[in-house]
Amino acid sequence: MEDLRYPIGKFAFEGDISTAQRRLWMQEVAALPGELSETVRGLGEAQLDTPYRDGGWTVRQVVHHVADSHMNSLMRFKLALTEERPAIKPYEEQLWAELADSRLMPVEASLALISALHARWTVLLDAMTDEQFAREFYHPGSGEHVRLDRCLGMYAWHGRHHTAHIAALRERAGF
Repeated sequence: MEDLRYPIGKFAFEGDISTAQRRLWMQEVAALPGELSETVRGLGEAQLDTPYRDGGWTVRQVVHHVADSHMNSLMRFKLALTEERPAIKPYEEQLWAELADSRLMPVEASLALISALHARWTVLLDAMTDEQFAREFYHPGSGEHVRLDRCLGMYAWHGRHHTAHIAALRERAGF
């Protein structure tokens, strides 16, 4: 049976991260705003308020979640680039998805935010050195030190993951 929670599988990357792999992930980060916008294009209010799976977030919540999550990630990158192994602030993404802005606002606000955010993030990523990609932050929730190159991969996957949620719903529901 298809796992609707992970339409492209879970993020998995083992070993050293090559420059070529980083470049691919950077391209995926740069492409996400257009791909996500295209995936929700033409959806009406009822469709935006349809959960992508039973018990899952609505399309609207998914789009707003991507904006929230990627905004947090950019801040984590900046902290790790300017501080020595900073502890980042985890957040309760499920609770954020239940807040009024995630449940009620038009997706266009977050699509514009994602577009601007990814434009800035892409410039930052393009300017980073190998040494900077090796910098880390500490995630108190997981107890792990996370390298920025691995974080880049996780967020490239994250954008594709949530875009695939919406695309798979559209295919299954015929809208």
